[in-house]
Amino acid sequence: PRVLQAFPLPSLPRKQPTVLVVCGPAQNGAIGLVCARHLRIFDYEPTIFYPKRSPDPLYRDFTTQCEKMDIPFLSYLPTEVQLINDAYNAVVDAVLGAEAEVGEGREPCAAILATLKHIRIPIVSLDVPSGWDVESGGSGGISPDVLVSLAAPKECARRFLGRQHFVAGRFLPYDVQKKFELNPPEYPGTECVVAL
Repeated sequence: PRVLQAFPLPSLPRKQPTVLVVCGPAQNGAIGLVCARHLRIFDYEPTIFYPKRSPDPLYRDFTTQCEKMDIPFLSYLPTEVQLINDAYNAVVDAVLGAEAEVGEGREPCAAILATLKHIRIPIVSLDVPSGWDVESGGSGGISPDVLVSLAAPKECARRFLGRQHFVAGRFLPYDVQKKFELNPPEYPGTECVVAL
């Protein structure tokens, strides 16, 4: 199975499968935890940075699942970006998502984004690149190499200039597709993501 087709970066060979998953406190962070779990299932070596854990029981369950799979959690994010560049082959950005509000510059998110802006290894953003406005796009946010849109691309994806854009939306019920007039791509075989 190639569920991780969303991570086809040449810099992510199985011989060096280290990935840093940076999770924010809201829904996008929970998606990052699920992403880390899937990476682990497919023999990658994720490490999670999740500084502001949500009290939501479901998110706590996702955290517990990652801990039970022996996925390490960092206690702090190095501000020396070279340490991150040397230790990992990619960063998954699950800090802020479509639910982020304009006032999201609060800590710890602002410090995380300041660090991620200087990363030289590939960044894979989940749904909406952190720091971007969901409608108008980038304005001081990060510049990911890969964007994985969840359900359907958001308006801001029009401004995405990275190497690859995927959509993971096979799970959308037909009535939701019809209600929002979505025109989902064809998912070949058992693929859960498709390149746009």
